[in-house]
Amino acid sequence: MNEWPIIWEWLMFAARWLHVITAIAWIGSSFYFIALDLGLWRDRNLKSGADGEEWQVHGGGFYHIQKYLVAPAEMPEHLVWFKWESYATWLSGFVLLTLVYYGGADLYLIDANVWDAAPWQAIGVSLIAIVGGWFAYDFICKSRLGENNTILMILLYVILVALAWGFTQIFTGRAAFLHLGAITATIMSANVFLIIIPNQKIVVADLIAGRKPDPKYGKIAKQRSTHNNYLTLPVIFLMLSNHYPLAFATEFNWIIAALVFLMGVTIRHYFNSRHARTGNPTWTWLATAILFILIMWLSTVPKVLTGEATLTARETRLAEAEGFDHVRDIVLGRCSMCHNVEPFWDGIYHAPKGVLLDNDKDILAHAREIYLQAGRSNAMPPGNVSWMEEEERAIIVAWFESVK
Repeated sequence: MNEWPIIWEWLMFAARWLHVITAIAWIGSSFYFIALDLGLWRDRNLKSGADGEEWQVHGGGFYHIQKYLVAPAEMPEHLVWFKWESYATWLSGFVLLTLVYYGGADLYLIDANVWDAAPWQAIGVSLIAIVGGWFAYDFICKSRLGENNTILMILLYVILVALAWGFTQIFTGRAAFLHLGAITATIMSANVFLIIIPNQKIVVADLIAGRKPDPKYGKIAKQRSTHNNYLTLPVIFLMLSNHYPLAFATEFNWIIAALVFLMGVTIRHYFNSRHARTGNPTWTWLATAILFILIMWLSTVPKVLTGEATLTARETRLAEAEGFDHVRDIVLGRCSMCHNVEPFWDGIYHAPKGVLLDNDKDILAHAREIYLQAGRSNAMPPGNVSWMEEEERAIIVAWFESVK
């Protein structure tokens, strides 16, 4: 019995679970502090010398919060740092990227119709793009262009759109979206690790030494924190998109990704304005709805496919393995009514997750998923609506495990 695919699947599940938990913690604290900072009352002459204050109530208690523009007069005895949420989110995300996209490069990362690359080549480009994305972003922010926030944001948006298009030219649509999200998330986490926290440590060191902190460090950290605030929602969309082929597996997927970043701006602008008490820009919801409708329309444009994908070495062995004819019949009889170009199961209008199982090539390409979800577990068909028998599941298991 080959247990490795089962172990690998559980490792991916554990990494995904950890990634979601840490992301919730990071995003929650980030949104809270942005809302807190924008909502502070700054029209009061506070004896403490703080820049602003706010009273809040939660969980049966009242909280009195004050913010110092640069730093308090002296170092407080206890100081809580908000950084580990960011680090844990990025690390768990990279582990998940490694397990899913690097470990399954032939299936999830490489599209032979786009770039028939060896796994090591695709993985190398992935790593270079993620690391290089941060250095390019950081260079632009530290240049003269970074002195004008409006110009900086427009330039960064243009670069993100270019990356969205570029990734669709070398990776699968699923991987293209994931990498766009990974680069953005890396920028956000590196902002915390390499800019925000180090700048805050400089301020703390000045306080301990009795020096007056330079306000420029707080200004730089605030700029990067603002970038993180506007990038958060698009990152969440991109990370979830791998479950929705109408987002990543269409001809204009890169335009969809570009519009998602604009949706993140319109949504955050509304909440930031409300928190700052600078207005109630309800027009942002109309703009967001229009963007989303445009995204839905773009997803209906059929993808123009060129070329024929070739089978991998393992897929060839699976095709030649004893039992494939039986497996094909089982899948066509129990699965293809939904996993079809034109599904004929009542209520199903698109193949779930874009997975097609109506021909040999696609059955072989998704052999691992068939093995895990219909062979080693009863996840598919859902509710066993097509009455797959245990003997049929056993045939799938024996066929898949016969190929090493």
